Amino acid sequence: MTWQYLMRHLGHWRGSFTRLSPQGEIESDIPSLLTLDGLNGNQTVRLVLQHFDPDTEAIAYTKAQELSAPNLGFPIFENGAFSQGSIQWNSVADFGAEFGFIHGDRRLRLVQLFQPDGSFSRLTLIREYRTGTQAPERPPLTLDALLGDWRGEATTLYSNGRSPDTASTQLRLNRQGDILNLDLSYGSDFKFTSTAKIVGNVLQFGQDQPPIQVLLLPDGASCTCPLRVHTGHPFFLETGWLIEPNLRQRLIRNYDDKGGWISLTLVTERRG
Repeated sequence: MTWQYLMRHLGHWRGSFTRLSPQGEIESDIPSLLTLDGLNGNQTVRLVLQHFDPDTEAIAYTKAQELSAPNLGFPIFENGAFSQGSIQWNSVADFGAEFGFIHGDRRLRLVQLFQPDGSFSRLTLIREYRTGTQAPERPPLTLDALLGDWRGEATTLYSNGRSPDTASTQLRLNRQGDILNLDLSYGSDFKFTSTAKIVGNVLQFGQDQPPIQVLLLPDGASCTCPLRVHTGHPFFLETGWLIEPNLRQRLIRNYDDKGGWISLTLVTERRG
């Protein structure tokens, strides 16, 4: 069944790879074309990624890869949302994860990367539309677009293969001056309250351990991650996408206190 979910992504996707600093500042923007074709009755998917020189439009990079059923290699949800990345943090290698969403004729992907010392080093925002369509990009995400009460459902897939879980969610965000108040609950057992300092398009949750930062990005995207990962504290990496003014999806990768990946959660929530 999981393999069928990948079929939502078949097609030709034109867009760009936008590299940003840990503070959300754009460093480069590279035009791209991703082709996903189904072969052998869709039992194999051929992926071809091309990058183009921004000035000459000449092909600057090409990568080809084939994926075969049922060995998909990364968790994917029924609506096509997925994430793949490091399954264990350690101090001798780069660490990171990719998050992907699809809605209609648009896709949004985001890659978070950390240096071997655990510090957040960079992110890449990938905005794509299906060729031959006029699917518009979402507006840049603002804090005002997120304020209010959100209710939804969370589905969690586990790295050890246990059955998925579902739970109701509630998220309340309200602003008082340059402070954001956050109240979050999952099901009936988990409740979390925190505050963040608002600095432009950055939300700084400095009282959490480790400190967490949220970047508000183009195309309705958000990037949530610790400023540094290290063993001894569980942590999570998250990417959000405001698809419509009152509809948002979030993907959350959870890691245990030893830096091991334990689960992936998709939250679909509506404001109202």
